[in-house]
Amino acid sequence: MTAPRICIFGAGAVGSHVAARLLRAGIPGVAVVARGPHLAAMRGHGLTFRSDREEFHVAVPVATDDPSTLPPQDIVVVTLKAPALPAVAGALARLLAPGGVAVFLLNGIPWWWNHGLREGGLREGGGPLPLLDPDAALWRNVGPARALGGVVMSPNEIVEPGVVVHGAHNRFIIGEPDGGDSPRARGLVELFTAAGMPALLSTDIRTDIWLKLLVNAPGNPLAALTRLSAKDRAADPELADLGRRIAGEVADTAWALGYDLTQHADADDTMRWAATRSETRPSMLQDVLHGRATEVECLLGQVQAFARERSVPTLVIDIVLPILRGLDRSLRR
Repeated sequence: MTAPRICIFGAGAVGSHVAARLLRAGIPGVAVVARGPHLAAMRGHGLTFRSDREEFHVAVPVATDDPSTLPPQDIVVVTLKAPALPAVAGALARLLAPGGVAVFLLNGIPWWWNHGLREGGLREGGGPLPLLDPDAALWRNVGPARALGGVVMSPNEIVEPGVVVHGAHNRFIIGEPDGGDSPRARGLVELFTAAGMPALLSTDIRTDIWLKLLVNAPGNPLAALTRLSAKDRAADPELADLGRRIAGEVADTAWALGYDLTQHADADDTMRWAATRSETRPSMLQDVLHGRATEVECLLGQVQAFARERSVPTLVIDIVLPILRGLDRSLRR
């Protein structure tokens, strides 16, 4: 049986972690799409992975900034940030082989959210979300039927070109939008786990997304605005309270849409867990420090949009979100 072709599309921090693990495990047919100095370093010297527990180096035989040079791929692991996805929708669609699947390892609410909701769904309407897929480029080109959802519990950072550093926690959750137990989802879970990235198959990927948002929705924006670590924010009573209030508004919005997060975690427990991450810099803070566009809409903007659909008050998000959007506009310039 021919090994599947696998592409890591957008080898930034998370993507480089995934690529390093797959290449170290000897998974055949792995290609990497990246750009800039990081791509040049991987081409010239390979990829170095570091964590508190291990350090290793792998060669990256196939690395490019032009996905059109690659043959059709059976599995595309998409690790680009949400704001960058609409612009590459066409490239992603062309890269996928017939019957291929794209797993989107994203923060926040994903672009495919309205696809595969159970009958009698938890939201009215359907189709693309304008804040996340403004021109429906992803919905039309890639198509939500070819998408798998992913949740990443794995902090990573590119500390220099060709070097990725992994922090605490290393867990991935993969699931079908319709909650099914499909061969393609199960196959990816097995692939990740065999390569040293423990993965779980979710039959309720949206609840898993909301649970991570309890951490990401307060943690990333407040880190971006203050440039303080999780540990420092947790030590500041006012910032800690602000974070808890944002997490509470996320939980209230999820409840209004039919997702009971209290069965899994509460905002206080989640914030305490987040505080244990010490000096880890969340992805939005990394983006701000490097002058890149941020994930403002998938982390807070779409939460506010959902809340307004269901008349859920979001007093703190309504204040933080415009400030964060202003920061994002300044970075985009």
